[in-house]
Amino acid sequence: MGKRYGDQVFKIIAYVFGFAIIGLLLLMLWEMYRGSSLAISKFGFGFIFSQTWDPVGEKFGAWPFIYGTIVSSIMALLIATPISVGIAVFLVEIAPKWFQNIVGFLIELLAAIPSIIYGLWGIFILGPIIRDHIAPLFINTLGAFIPFFKGPSFGPGIFTAGVILSIMIIPTIAAISREVILVVPDAQREAALALGATKWEMIRMAVLTYARSGILGAMIIGLGRAIGETMSVTMVIGNRPEIPKSIFDPAYTMASVIANEFTEASSDLYLSALIEVGFLLFAVTFIVNMFARFLVWSTSRGVQGAK
Repeated sequence: MGKRYGDQVFKIIAYVFGFAIIGLLLLMLWEMYRGSSLAISKFGFGFIFSQTWDPVGEKFGAWPFIYGTIVSSIMALLIATPISVGIAVFLVEIAPKWFQNIVGFLIELLAAIPSIIYGLWGIFILGPIIRDHIAPLFINTLGAFIPFFKGPSFGPGIFTAGVILSIMIIPTIAAISREVILVVPDAQREAALALGATKWEMIRMAVLTYARSGILGAMIIGLGRAIGETMSVTMVIGNRPEIPKSIFDPAYTMASVIANEFTEASSDLYLSALIEVGFLLFAVTFIVNMFARFLVWSTSRGVQGAK
């Protein structure tokens, strides 16, 4: 009797903890909606697509921030994913055991560095390198026929922010991809090699194909961090509330505008607009994660069907 009573108590506590997460999420949504209700009632859906951000004239639009957030995060993901997967494959399939431990420690160390340190490094080291060496290379080669690579480069800009974000999410994607590749059964590798595949063909067809759903999940976790990153991006993106015409132009993200201007909000409408930007950041993150869940589900279903 006492044992059954203990099981019931444990079950109730587990339910409380589970529903507490849902309650916390709903509370956050309600508070953000309540705080942004003034801006929602004044601007409606036009707030999402408007490009005007004028605190003096009390005209607010979030599209430059949404654009900057999505473009910088996707850019970071495109840079970080091949590097991270390459690191994971090298550590699991090629590197000797002693070297795996050293590189694994360094990856964990990168993940532990505070974001403001990345921001300072971006200002004093990466920004000048991009301005003086990388940007002119792109502008002189691709800028002639791709408008997105035209224009001057001053260092701070959306490209610098994308590179900083890619460095910050490499440890996350690499560590998870490494663990996913480690659990690929050795029978997969042995079967591919027995059929005459080279080591690269074995990795490509047997290992990466088997682990692709887990690698995709790692990418989405990295993307989630990139979307919500604040301080390092604020320090290197330039913080200009306009749609950038070039990849090297200054831009703004949703997290950055909240961090920069929340303490400066001088009117209720201004404060409400910033809270609505936070509400939209939550919505963008939610949509990206739902889309990612669908991709992971469809990919893993394909792998299971192949088995």
